Amino acid sequence: MRIAIIGGGCIARLILEHLGKGDLGDVEVAAIVGRSDSASCRALSREYGVAFASDLDAVIGERPDAIVEAAAHAWVQAHAEQVLSAGIALIVLSAGALGDDALRERLESAARASGALLYVPSGGIGALDALKAAVIAGADEVVIRSAKPPRAWHGIPFVQALDVELDRLEQPFVLYDGPARAGVKHFPQNVNIAAVLSMAGVGFDRTRLVAVADPQISRNTHTITVRALTGEISITLQNVPSPENPKTAWLACYSALAALRQMQSPVRYGT
Repeated sequence: MRIAIIGGGCIARLILEHLGKGDLGDVEVAAIVGRSDSASCRALSREYGVAFASDLDAVIGERPDAIVEAAAHAWVQAHAEQVLSAGIALIVLSAGALGDDALRERLESAARASGALLYVPSGGIGALDALKAAVIAGADEVVIRSAKPPRAWHGIPFVQALDVELDRLEQPFVLYDGPARAGVKHFPQNVNIAAVLSMAGVGFDRTRLVAVADPQISRNTHTITVRALTGEISITLQNVPSPENPKTAWLACYSALAALRQMQSPVRYGT
């Protein structure tokens, strides 16, 4: 399978590292794609001997089997439809961008029309298979509480507007409590998992997100609760932050690798 990777961050590096170890099967990276002035993309390209490209049209013209988006919401908004319309599978990691209903509907329509796969991995959470089954029966409530150390919430305009001194917190502080639709816009780099949960479950408006800055924890801790006709689900994940980016769980990075493995396999365990 030939792939292209959008972005030069921790996910791109992880994919290249594990390809070198032979952990991903028969996968070849055709190009790392970024802006022409992207120092990180160019550095990865040199380090791993992979082509660098800034022209997405040219990359699409090379017909890779899949493109892995590990960039930002803005890239999904600007380019995802073009990739899917060209019949190329797209793995979207900036899932929060799909909180825009019009964009999501366009991408789903493009995937159906071309037959390309639109794949949004589970990222830093689990229990999506159980949630999807419960929703078919009927789910009354889906809540995700995402607690992270204060440093993970630095540099976010919504948090800055709250005028909370993150580094002086002694107790957990709720930054947001409300529908996931607004929450994923407030925290575009922190709660993509809430977007995945919403799309797999009862939607952005009925999924409740509670975002917490907690000085008493060192790991990104997500607690998902579901009340449905089939029973109640409660799962807590304590994720180690990515060494390169505290806003992102290391598990979310590895979720991209699992997605690549899944795409190559004729066997599937779980949904």
